[in-house]
Amino acid sequence: MAVKFELNGTEVRLTTADDTPLIFALRNDLGINGCRLGCGLGQCGACTVLIDEQPRRACIMPIKLVDEKKVTTLEGLGTAETPHPLQQTFIDEQAMQCGYCSSGIIMTASVLLRDNKDPTDAEIRDALTGHICRCGTHARIISAVKKAIRLAQDNTE
Repeated sequence: MAVKFELNGTEVRLTTADDTPLIFALRNDLGINGCRLGCGLGQCGACTVLIDEQPRRACIMPIKLVDEKKVTTLEGLGTAETPHPLQQTFIDEQAMQCGYCSSGIIMTASVLLRDNKDPTDAEIRDALTGHICRCGTHARIISAVKKAIRLAQDNTE
């Protein structure tokens, strides 16, 4: 099957089996390694990407379902020169140890911050439910998200 979709602002075309998980196409065919394969069952959140600006699990998303859609990965949020506020605050707050879960958490948190300019701690925790951080950096993750909120607010004033 041939699929065409927008990946981080660039149109791509792939020919692959229509049931190929999106994560394999991203990593193996397109060299996009920000999303990680964790559980392979859509439960840990490490593979989260945005499809049409909504967080989805790439490990259980068949490639055929992204045909004609917009896919954004961690690489599409910011660059090394101009990182997304969440990418920068995750670094500043040392919100990751092994880093395996961080891209999925950042992708989901980016949607939260887009839709809610001033979420409470409870709303942040609720939005990130379903993301597993085995290193136990949850407090630093919440701190990084809150710092990104302040950063975004400072940039709009």
